[in-house]
Amino acid sequence: MQLNLEHPDQEFLLRGADGSQALVNDRHLTSSFIVSPDKLVEAWSVRDPRALTAADLEPLLALDPEVVLLGTGGSQVFPPAAVMAACLSRGVGVEVMNNSAAARTFNVLAGEGRRVVAGLVLVPQ
Repeated sequence: MQLNLEHPDQEFLLRGADGSQALVNDRHLTSSFIVSPDKLVEAWSVRDPRALTAADLEPLLALDPEVVLLGTGGSQVFPPAAVMAACLSRGVGVEVMNNSAAARTFNVLAGEGRRVVAGLVLVPQ
């Protein structure tokens, strides 16, 4: 059996995440952030997914995604309907999940060459 080493085309990989921290490449993050395959925004001001507004999604939507992954901490928490509508009205898919699932899904979609953007809400312990 021949094995081939593949080098991902994306600059950023989400190596893991929970409700209070994440590992992007070799960087440990402890506050909410936005990541796409080629961009990392470390200063996302969101602290509570229940209080998320459509305006909070603008930095994600500015990256021109085809799908947005919302990581809502250690557990899945659905944001207000207006937040979901902000994506859907622009033809952008949106998935809400806990941070661990968002990290895995991000890597799969980025590895497929999809235009994916993830926003992960981290709450320091």
